[in-house]
Amino acid sequence: MVQDSSVTAVASRFARGYLSTRMGHPTDINQPIIETLYCEALVLADEVRSAFDLVPARAGDEDLVRIALSVEGLRTTTRMMHVLAWLLNHRAYFSGELSEFQLRRHGVLPPDRPADPEQLALLEPETCVLIAETQAFHGRIARLDAAWRDRFTVKSDPVQRLHERLGREFGGT
Repeated sequence: MVQDSSVTAVASRFARGYLSTRMGHPTDINQPIIETLYCEALVLADEVRSAFDLVPARAGDEDLVRIALSVEGLRTTTRMMHVLAWLLNHRAYFSGELSEFQLRRHGVLPPDRPADPEQLALLEPETCVLIAETQAFHGRIARLDAAWRDRFTVKSDPVQRLHERLGREFGGT
């Protein structure tokens, strides 16, 4: 896994805890956190894409190994697509393209489907490590999503609320 050191440094600042606290009270998710996580997700998704690319060099693999690679590849890429969709919804919210209602209604992170230990036993150790990284990343985003839904309110700007209301009334954006 090769990452740019600046991306790693910035991502690690937020990735471990996501939510900063002030005097013991958690703060809301903010745009810099979402942008940092989005960058980290893109790097991880690219690593997943290259790891599960079924190139002709792997054509000699046993059938069970190829099936395991396909099954776990599908699980892993689906996991990353769910995370990316969640992050894109939050980016859209922060850019004003989604309302808080739309985000809460349509921005739910689907539950993860864990890797099958029998399939993992057939894969290379590096691939298993990458799968574990995607599971951990999904788990972190799932905890962030749950915390946000349980405890945090996204305070919208009164002007933005008025703009949304006018848009609904007059059919505009």
